[in-house]
Amino acid sequence: MSAVLVRAAHVRLSDVHVSFGGRPVLAGVDLVAAAGDRVAIVGENGRGKTTLLRVLAGDLPVDRGEVHRAGSVGVADQQIRLTATDTVGALVDLELTAAHAALAHLDEATAALAESRPGADDSYAAALAEVETLDAWDAERRVEVSLAALNAINDRSRPLGTLSVGQHHRVRLACLLGAGHPVLLLDEPTNHLDASGLAHLTERLRAHPGVVVLVSHDRALLADVATTVVDLDPSSDDRPRVYGGGYSAYTEGRQAERARWESLHADQVAEHQRLADDLAAAQNRLRDNWRPGKGHGRHTRATRAPGLVRAVHRRQEDLAEHVVAVPRPPTRFTMPDLPRHPSPLRAAAVSVKGRLARPVDLTLAPGDRLVVTGPNGAGKSTLLAVLAGDLTPTTGTVTHAPPVRIGRLAQEPDLPGDRTAAHLCDQVEPGFSPTDLGLLSAHDANRPTAELSVGTRRRLDLALLLAAHPHVLLLDEPTNHLSAALVDDLSAALQVTPATVVIATHDRQLLRDTRSWPRLAL
Repeated sequence: MSAVLVRAAHVRLSDVHVSFGGRPVLAGVDLVAAAGDRVAIVGENGRGKTTLLRVLAGDLPVDRGEVHRAGSVGVADQQIRLTATDTVGALVDLELTAAHAALAHLDEATAALAESRPGADDSYAAALAEVETLDAWDAERRVEVSLAALNAINDRSRPLGTLSVGQHHRVRLACLLGAGHPVLLLDEPTNHLDASGLAHLTERLRAHPGVVVLVSHDRALLADVATTVVDLDPSSDDRPRVYGGGYSAYTEGRQAERARWESLHADQVAEHQRLADDLAAAQNRLRDNWRPGKGHGRHTRATRAPGLVRAVHRRQEDLAEHVVAVPRPPTRFTMPDLPRHPSPLRAAAVSVKGRLARPVDLTLAPGDRLVVTGPNGAGKSTLLAVLAGDLTPTTGTVTHAPPVRIGRLAQEPDLPGDRTAAHLCDQVEPGFSPTDLGLLSAHDANRPTAELSVGTRRRLDLALLLAAHPHVLLLDEPTNHLSAALVDDLSAALQVTPATVVIATHDRQLLRDTRSWPRLAL
């Protein structure tokens, strides 16, 4: 890319506000990012991370504030806007539209220059600058390199409808990494990537000369890549926080901010309670002095009454003036007390034709831990489905002593769109609410699941799993779509729960967190 033009790439937000249906989603977002900056947007699900990317991409107008961009923008969101009959080649062409157009403009400008048309010099210079900005000559090769590194389908004639969700995602990401846009906007780019794909993505983002803005639950990617972190989570003054110094500085700053918030709220609540107690005491004194003890005269009661009334009024005024201005900090994720089953779960020579080729033998004793690893297509999800009893193996058996409860968290939420989260949880355990675990807000718990974000539906899936109080937890890529803060809490809880836990994951930080657990490599 042209060094001068790449250096000019930047994005800037100033006091940006966005609301949906009268409900604030973004409030007072400020951000300045120049070439070489890699900005991570973090926050709990539903806090507006994807909305902020749409604002930066120019796809969503703001209610208030200013948005500035310089340089062409490449966007990898969580949805792919092509039909099932379109081909892989069509997707490549779509993502390389800018590069192909720049080369076409250069060809036209070259022809005009050769014919000495008026203004041809300036047109050629502009077209050449555009090609250099995108490094358009090398775009096709970069796409091919990324397709191979991400283990993506490279058959240009293959219909998209024949691709899995993961293959879709990898083809799209490879195209975007090869397109050469000075401003790169990525929404959950690590989903569906294996270890080699994650390494390639990390390398490409670190080498990107322009601006990178990404939303990701992958704590390892954020630690390896981010130079700045924008935290959209609730704060004591309800404004987003921006942390320089990378992901480690953010985690330290977030913990300090949370401690201050909790302390301020506790102090204000305590002061409010003290004033309420003082008022109650003054009211009691007023009541008691209107019924003086034996030996007190009527004149004593009459003399003291006005002072007591004034004291009550002063305390009422003090209490009315004291407002708890600092909002209550949001609840944190709380793992329920899961049971420990006394008997083991065994799989003997389990295989599934076309999906889990090598027979698997394993025994999970009560309270055991296991991490299942392997590249995409090795059969990790298939093995978990077999262990859960959701898929019949081609060979082998799975045995356990009843009444063991086995809960499986699949990779993608599969929920009825017309039911609310509260209704679904109540069906699993009457009286249980997803708000009990700190996974959903009361607002989201009472909305149809079709209206929830992908991340919020993932939280609901987790709530439904835990509501059943399983003896065995089978977790397939459990960090997908979850916020980094929630993943930290979940990872810590899985270390100590009495339940048996099996995790299939590519998440590098989760693999580091569970480094002491036994591994089953497929």
